[in-house]
Amino acid sequence: MRRTASEKMEIIRLVEQADLPIRAALRQVGVPRSTFYGWYRRYLAEGFDGLHDQKPSPQPRWNAIPKAIQDEVLGLALERTDLSPRELACRYTDEERYFVSESSVYRILKKADLITSPAYVLLSASDAFQHPTTRVHEMWQTDFERHEALSNRAVMKGHRPVRVAASAVKQRAA
Repeated sequence: MRRTASEKMEIIRLVEQADLPIRAALRQVGVPRSTFYGWYRRYLAEGFDGLHDQKPSPQPRWNAIPKAIQDEVLGLALERTDLSPRELACRYTDEERYFVSESSVYRILKKADLITSPAYVLLSASDAFQHPTTRVHEMWQTDFERHEALSNRAVMKGHRPVRVAASAVKQRAA
C-alpha cells in the first residue's frame, strides 16, 4: 500500500510517542519494521522531504559496451564499408584485443543508421499452406514436405551435411 509523505510522518510521530515498544506499535499500525526504519532513516537524513517517494536512479548495465569502444567500432565501419558486421567484429577483436560480438556490432551500426534493408527477399513465408491437410492421416505429409523444403534450401545455399566415417572417429580417439 502506497502512503503519502504526510501519512509516513504521522506513523513516525505515532511510533515515537507510543508507550509500547516499537515492534508492538508497528504491529498495531500494520507497517513492517524494515519499511518503518527506511522511512525513519530518510526522515533523519533529509527531513520531511525525504519521505516523498522517489524513482530509483538508473543503474549502469554491467555488460554495456563503453561509448569509446562504440565510437571506435563506428570509425572502423566507416573506414571499411566493404566489411559485414561479422567481419568488423572479428577485425576489431583481432586488432584492438577487445571482444565485441557480431550482434553488438550490428546493434551499434543499426543505432547509427548504417544498416540498410536488403534490396530483395530471399524467402518469404506464406499465410497458409498451398495444399492444406483435411484429414488426420495427411498430417505426416505436411511434416515431410517441410523437411524436404528445408533440406533442399540448405543444399541450394551450398551447406551440405558432412558425414564422418566411423573409422575416422575411432582413429582419432586412439
